[in-house]
Amino acid sequence: MATATAGLRGRIDRSPTTLGFVVGDLLLIGAFLFAGTLQHDTAASEQVSAFAGVAAPFYVGWLLLFPLAGVYAARTRQSPRTAVTRVVGAWVGAALVGLALRATAFFPGGFAVAFMLVAIGVGLALLVPFHLLPFVPRAVRRFRSSSD
Repeated sequence: MATATAGLRGRIDRSPTTLGFVVGDLLLIGAFLFAGTLQHDTAASEQVSAFAGVAAPFYVGWLLLFPLAGVYAARTRQSPRTAVTRVVGAWVGAALVGLALRATAFFPGGFAVAFMLVAIGVGLALLVPFHLLPFVPRAVRRFRSSSD
């Protein structure tokens, strides 16, 4: 256990910025999945349980993959390319894990190729720009200094 904990230390930066990314990622993933749940004519009384059944496998996938990809490592915020690469790797893996879990008897749903493409595409469309936000001020300064 000590070895696993020591190995994760470099992959998870314990900072307020990281906490903001964790909360933001979980909210973005949840918002996407909740919107999808609403699209399937779920009765109002069943929406919470339907959302929980849909979201749980994807949250499990994210919790398994973000440390492996180093999404919340301090180094991830040093370069836009690193941030994008790590987020893409983590989300594609998390979506595949989530879909594989949905194909079991433990979760509702199944493994549909169309949903796989939507889940990966929409997840990336939400998570990648969010993880690029720290680089915006630097890019704006660079743009302003080059236009002078």
